[in-house]
Amino acid sequence: MDQKGIGMTVQYSGEPILKGRGLVKRYGKVTALDHCDFDLYPGEILAVIGDNGAGKSSLIKALSGAVQPDEGEITLEGKPVHFGSPLEARAYGIECVYQTLAMSPALSIADNMFMGRELRKPGVMGSLFRQLDRPAMEKFAREKLNELGLMTIQNINQPVETLSGGQRQGVAVARAAAFGSKVVILDEPTAALGVKESRRVLELIRDVRSRGIPIILISHNMPHVFEVADRIHIHRLGKRLCVIKPGDYSMSDAVAFMTGAKLPEGVTEDA
Repeated sequence: MDQKGIGMTVQYSGEPILKGRGLVKRYGKVTALDHCDFDLYPGEILAVIGDNGAGKSSLIKALSGAVQPDEGEITLEGKPVHFGSPLEARAYGIECVYQTLAMSPALSIADNMFMGRELRKPGVMGSLFRQLDRPAMEKFAREKLNELGLMTIQNINQPVETLSGGQRQGVAVARAAAFGSKVVILDEPTAALGVKESRRVLELIRDVRSRGIPIILISHNMPHVFEVADRIHIHRLGKRLCVIKPGDYSMSDAVAFMTGAKLPEGVTEDA
């Protein structure tokens, strides 16, 4: 893809796979999103960074169906979409891994992979008696974990609560990659992980991207952002301040833009 810089914003040629224009979200008198724009291009890792209260969470919730914008438009592959819930976003191929992982510790790895979309046995046993097709779910879960190099987990039926933090994150990422056919959103995937486990999660992110699935990465960890991101969306005061390439600017620059210590060239605070 051709890239060119206009001011401090990196622009790609071609059509974004996921796009937001003029997104507004208000909570009473508080405006969380203030005519925000967003672009995610095919095959990229786009990091979204911003100070606390900048509106990052509201943006991601709008893109994943957890909240509905008051104004603006979201398009997926060039077509306008409206997500009434995260389930509707899932149906369009958008998967989100939240910081809390949204997993049930007492259930097995396979059960967590299929939570909310369990496979039923074929025929009357599934349709009438609603019996689960556990062998099919276990086979699928094992294949997906294998694809991402996570079969250090020996038993697909072991409870998630017996896994390490990095392994749990790996299962959550594998679940998102398995069902997120269009976009995967990762919210602070390395938070509360050790150095070794964080390294494995970053490798997983690259593995998912190598399968052609674009990723939105929300993180406060600047070294991780600058290591894996192709572009960085800097969010400030409820809107996109600018988009930069990690190779062109330092972590100090990104933090300064994010906090308002300095402004990007050609950008004003009320732009």
